Amino acid sequence: MKRVFLASIGALALAGLVGPAAAADLYRRYDPVPKAPVYAPLYNWTGLYLGLSGGGGWGRSRWDSTGDFDLSGGIIGGTLGYNWQAGGWVFGLEGDLSWSNIKGTTFTACPLGCETANRWLGTARGRIGYSIDRFLPYLTGGLAVGDIRASRPGFAGKNDTNAGFTVGGGLEVAIAGNWTAKGEYLYVNLGDFTCGISCSALTTDKVSFSTHIVRGGINYRF
Repeated sequence: MKRVFLASIGALALAGLVGPAAAADLYRRYDPVPKAPVYAPLYNWTGLYLGLSGGGGWGRSRWDSTGDFDLSGGIIGGTLGYNWQAGGWVFGLEGDLSWSNIKGTTFTACPLGCETANRWLGTARGRIGYSIDRFLPYLTGGLAVGDIRASRPGFAGKNDTNAGFTVGGGLEVAIAGNWTAKGEYLYVNLGDFTCGISCSALTTDKVSFSTHIVRGGINYRF
């Protein structure tokens, strides 16, 4: 019995020495206070922005006296806009004005070449998109205004400023700080105007212009 008693006392003493050390070691290795995860804030698209854009267009023109023919050329200009963000939805207004070199020539019923050209183009559009943090896919549409120049050798030719419509869409991406980059497609239709005897022997000769535009751009948001 004496031996059993002494062994029990020894076991209790050893447990008293090891227990606090093990508990202290567990306390050091496992922090009982959980740390809250840190999340990066989502990008906010609200604000005024200015930008530059450039690209190319291809389309069609029609003269009553010659029929349809192809157009193509480059386009470059400036952009001004404003976005409002509500939750994930982003609503905006955007306007742009561009120099254009979209043009084409036909020799059908016009041996010396009849040309339709567009020298400037502006749009005023609404935008609606859905923000995926720094990515903003969007749809856009509104007013398009530009000139239609029609010329035939031996005739005076005519230039008219026409209003039409544009629709399209794109993707804008926040790249660094307040800078964003975008890729965009627009269909533009400026309708037609009567060139008449300034373009041919037909007094009712009409000239039309429409184009598909693909362009890229960079914006700075204030």
